[in-house]
This record gives sequence, structure tokens and C-alpha cells, in this order.
Amino acid sequence: MSRIGKKPVELPSGVSASVSGQMIEVQGPKGKRSFKATDDVSIMVEGNAVTVSPRGSSKRARQQWGMSRTMVANLVTGVTDGFKKELEIQGVGYRASMQGNSLRLNLGLSHDVDYSPPAGVTVTAPKQTEIVVEGIDEQLVGQVAANIREWRKPEPYKGKGIRYKGEFIFRKEGKKK
Repeated sequence: MSRIGKKPVELPSGVSASVSGQMIEVQGPKGKRSFKATDDVSIMVEGNAVTVSPRGSSKRARQQWGMSRTMVANLVTGVTDGFKKELEIQGVGYRASMQGNSLRLNLGLSHDVDYSPPAGVTVTAPKQTEIVVEGIDEQLVGQVAANIREWRKPEPYKGKGIRYKGEFIFRKEGKKK
């Protein structure tokens, strides 16, 4: 039995959900998102809650049960609050700034890096050493943050690079003479 899948997803006020076949569409104040579930689960909207139940007792149906419920919960969270990832830049001369709607990064390379975020994601640089990625799609927000971090991952000797806010970088000791 899935402990996650058993719990219904509550719909807050201002959020509506509709099911057609295996497709669920959730609409809220920040936008509209949809998810297509596999044939192993059935999704029902009852009042102001969405319930997910497995079709059969196969291993795959039980796996999809909890995953589908979590995906529906993420849709509801995305259209109400949205998702946010914060990045920090550490290093002498490393900085970020906004040029129109694209992000310009100075990361010690021979050239500046210009990053244009995809539709549905907003990237801001409130300070020169901070980057905030926001959107209603959790997967897309995480992917954009990972793509930005990929330009200069934090290195273990001096800790320079782009890291997630609150991320711990295991530091190594340098060479000894």
C-alpha cells in the first residue's frame, strides 16, 4: 500500500481541477498545468480534493500510484505558490546581472555567458552574487537552475563557483610542500 498515494490532494480556494481520461488539468491564480497519468492509475476529482487510486495490484500500478499523486500535488503547488530555486555565486570577480530578460554571467571565462531562460520561467538577479529562478513547473525550474550552475560548478579547494543556496561544499586541503 502506498502511504503517499492514499492521501487525497486538497484543492485550495481559487484552484480548479478537471479530468478527461488520464489527463488532469489544474488551473489556479498563477496559470494552468496538466499531467497525463499512465493507465495503471485512475484519477478522480471529488469536491475540492483529487484522489488517485491504482487499477489492480501489480507492482507497476503501486509504483505509479504514489508518483501520480505527487505529480498532481506538484501541479496544485505550482499554480498556487509556484516553485523557486536560489543560487549563490562565490569567487572574486564572479557576478550576475540582468540584460533585458537574459542573464549575463561573469565567471572568470574569456567571455561573458548570456543565458536566456525558457518560457514559463523567470530568472532575476537581485544582487550581483544571487540568482533566483521562479516558475510554476517544478521540473523546469530545477533544470534551469542546474543549467546555470553547470557553467561554473563549485570547486572543492577554494569553493569558487555557482552553488545552490545553503548547499555545503566539502572542502579539500591543498598540496603541502
